[in-house]
Amino acid sequence: MPENTQSIAFDYPQQNAEGATCTAQAWAKTPPHLSAPDKASVITRIKQLLVEKDAALVAHYYVDGDIQDLAMETGGYVADSLEMARFGKNHPAKNLIVAGVRFMGESAKILSPEKHVFMPDLDATCSLDLGCDATDFAAFRSLHPDRVVVVYANTSAAVKAQADWMVTSSCALAIVHQLKLEGKKILWAPDRHLGRYIQEQTGADMLLWNGACIVHDEFKAVELQLLKAAHPKAMILVHPESPQAVVDLADVVGSTSAMIKAVVEGSATEYIVATDKGILHRMRQLAPNKKLIEAPTAGNSATCKSCAHCPWMAMNGLQGILACLENASGEIFIKEPTRIKALGCIERMLDFTTNHPELLAKAQHGFVKNIGAA
Repeated sequence: MPENTQSIAFDYPQQNAEGATCTAQAWAKTPPHLSAPDKASVITRIKQLLVEKDAALVAHYYVDGDIQDLAMETGGYVADSLEMARFGKNHPAKNLIVAGVRFMGESAKILSPEKHVFMPDLDATCSLDLGCDATDFAAFRSLHPDRVVVVYANTSAAVKAQADWMVTSSCALAIVHQLKLEGKKILWAPDRHLGRYIQEQTGADMLLWNGACIVHDEFKAVELQLLKAAHPKAMILVHPESPQAVVDLADVVGSTSAMIKAVVEGSATEYIVATDKGILHRMRQLAPNKKLIEAPTAGNSATCKSCAHCPWMAMNGLQGILACLENASGEIFIKEPTRIKALGCIERMLDFTTNHPELLAKAQHGFVKNIGAA
């Protein structure tokens, strides 16, 4: 088997993880429902404190819609991980509240050490982050010193400190393509599905870590085919963290930003969306006349056919944001040697994306292997 397609032994099936960061514990920590009067009161208080504390709220597309709306209403931002990092770095606020998962808060702190960075719940993590232990990754990396190390944003600061490049799904294709043009061989971590997709698109020589997102890994091609048969005019939108059989059925493959753009600018009236269902909130706001259908994550025998929602993203709540502002809880701290080492790979990505904006967040409408978008 060729080196660049072999399986790697470093695999962590995080749906079986133990401790505070397992999925069961994550769902157990989902904030309790607020009554309408209590929600209104909490939101009013948050808005007041954001001003008083010189703070900005940055939210990912996958968190609760109320948090997304609050970020937009208060001069904050709702975005994918690339734009979250860029916004946090450039915003003048002294305090940042990052509603997402831990690696996003860490990235904000790496880029803005002078700012206080808080998260509604520090236990909100990511299966990809959990599945790429820094010590094991260092051992893996040491076996391949001739390769450029490219890590996905969904990794810890300790892993980023070992990388040459950090990428997000918005810029990974463009950066890997450039590295291939330079004749570089790549060590990629941690998402095997995204890595395979990029490898297939670019033809780059990539050695892949064996990790996966617990949400995107659950999409089922056979169920997607049945849904398409029921909605023959619908376009299928797929995030490249999904299995190959699912990606192969897509009309559009792209990052969260690219998928939103495809819905807003697309001519179809129906879209089947294969990513975390948290994105539907923003899609519905931006394209209210389009019909959005959740892609299935399980078969007919399962209790849930459309349950694509990250349990750790669900841990973000308005109560947690209020606690950040009232009690300075949930602050992110990174040891300075680690932060300095991790800074280089993130800044390299930001410099590249600033200099090549035309290459970013372009959804792929079909592709030719080893060539790219067709």
